[in-house]
Amino acid sequence: MKERLGGGASARKAGQRPPPLAAVVRTPATILGVDPSLRGTGYGIIVPGKPHPQTLAMGTIACPAGWDRSRCLVKISDTLRTVIAEHQPTVCVIEGIFFVQNLKTALIMGEARGAAMAAIAAAGLDIYEIATRKVKQAIVGYGAAQKSAVATMVQRMLNLTELPAPDAADALALALTHAREASRYQLKPLKKI
Repeated sequence: MKERLGGGASARKAGQRPPPLAAVVRTPATILGVDPSLRGTGYGIIVPGKPHPQTLAMGTIACPAGWDRSRCLVKISDTLRTVIAEHQPTVCVIEGIFFVQNLKTALIMGEARGAAMAAIAAAGLDIYEIATRKVKQAIVGYGAAQKSAVATMVQRMLNLTELPAPDAADALALALTHAREASRYQLKPLKKI
């Protein structure tokens, strides 16, 4: 048992002390948040820190209404590959699947989500998902908060000079929520996909 915990004879023989538990558990990650949508996929990258997390990048992958779905999916995938290559995030959090009444809308959203996840997974990042209501609850304190309220709180939490665009704000909110959840000791693990 001592061997597995790092305090066994092999650690003592080498004259090394095992790293403190906090150093093992709380290594800061560079977090990519993604809010997928066919016409406006938001992304945001943060590095958790004190007094506030640092924002490395944010934006919206906009696709005009006249574009074919396939062209939009390629743009989502290509843009995320470029963002990942430039900023080297270590983990990704994506908006969880939600219920919609229109089957066509659900399929289109699933396609956008799939294009994003394929690019992220190809880069070797672990992908987690968080439900929209949970993100709004964590950021605003109300699970049915409006997009404008989320954007305002994200601006404050990240100390941004300007209000982020709605889709980028949602992606940053996902990253902030993941950072908060990952830093806590939990009985229920984060939902990895």
